[in-house]
Amino acid sequence: MEDTGQSGFEFQTGEDGQARLVLKGRLDRDTTASIWRSSTQNLHQSKPRRLIVQADDVTYCDGTGVALLTEYRLIQEQNGGQIEVRGLRPEFQQLMTLFGTDRLITPPQPPGPITSFVNGVGKWAAYMFGEFRDGVNFTGESSIKLIKAVSDPGSLRWRDTLLIAEKAGANAVGITGLLGFLIGLILAFQSAAALRQFGAQVFVADLVTIVLLRELGPLLTAFILASRSGSAFAAELGTMKVNEEIDALITMGLDPVQFLVVPRMVAVICIIPLLTMFTLLLGVIGCGLVMASWNIPVALFLERIRYAATLTDFFGGMVKTFVFGALLAGLGCLRGLQTGTGPSAVGDSATRAVVSGFIAIIMADGVFAVMYYYLGI
Repeated sequence: MEDTGQSGFEFQTGEDGQARLVLKGRLDRDTTASIWRSSTQNLHQSKPRRLIVQADDVTYCDGTGVALLTEYRLIQEQNGGQIEVRGLRPEFQQLMTLFGTDRLITPPQPPGPITSFVNGVGKWAAYMFGEFRDGVNFTGESSIKLIKAVSDPGSLRWRDTLLIAEKAGANAVGITGLLGFLIGLILAFQSAAALRQFGAQVFVADLVTIVLLRELGPLLTAFILASRSGSAFAAELGTMKVNEEIDALITMGLDPVQFLVVPRMVAVICIIPLLTMFTLLLGVIGCGLVMASWNIPVALFLERIRYAATLTDFFGGMVKTFVFGALLAGLGCLRGLQTGTGPSAVGDSATRAVVSGFIAIIMADGVFAVMYYYLGI
């Protein structure tokens, strides 16, 4: 016999595999927990073929008590036995009928490893298809609105565009210039280690200049803007989405893409070539300082740059920046518009904007590399 003061039970075993479970007191949220584990353990251990639950002394029963009686029934069904509840008050019987304990559905068996794998692949494929569909829809819509803004400049919100350009461009000059300077300096030192054994340190200027103009300059600037501006766009639009401000714009008849996305894309596309040129300038200065430390004349350094670098290299890198800017700005805005609900939704959108921006920039750079190869550039 176990008793908690307000509830208790007594388990009695008889002949021919029969058992009697006598319940007493209250069966509510607070008291049922005290007898749940011990009473069910008795049933699991004895496994009676027939169980009689005597509930004459039950003074109160709520949903928790019904759940306990249902647990007894499930245990008996698992053990292949029978159960009979006796003496339960009519009002408690109605509660059991309301809960439908006689129509319980057996929970499905957990899927096997092959089924889980196939299910996971299907969910991943459906997710990727949805991402592709949303990306195509957003690309088409934003491209049309961007062409409209170029053909009709009066439709563009210039004040917001200039403010965004200041935040994404002017405020990023310091970090892009510093990284460009350090990259040029590091490239000069690293390439000199390989060229010194041939006595060809003077050709470091050729190597660094070509690498900066064709690849590292545009890529470095795009990565910085994807980290700064792409995540900022996603966070701004994500916060507006969570606060239902975008829904308010739609209610007022304003197009979110035209009102929010196009100014950001125009601002980034316009400022990223300028930032790239500043990064290239600082990178060349960093390389020049390293070569000056090797007592190489400045005139010779400039002559090597003029000989190695061509306008094709310069404009080939500049063309990339326009595509990189459209990608990182568009993806940042798209992730912001896709923001869900919850306290971490905005942070998740910013993270996705940076990651997808990096991937898109690398893929686009690969396409440019193949295209330039076949064009002989």
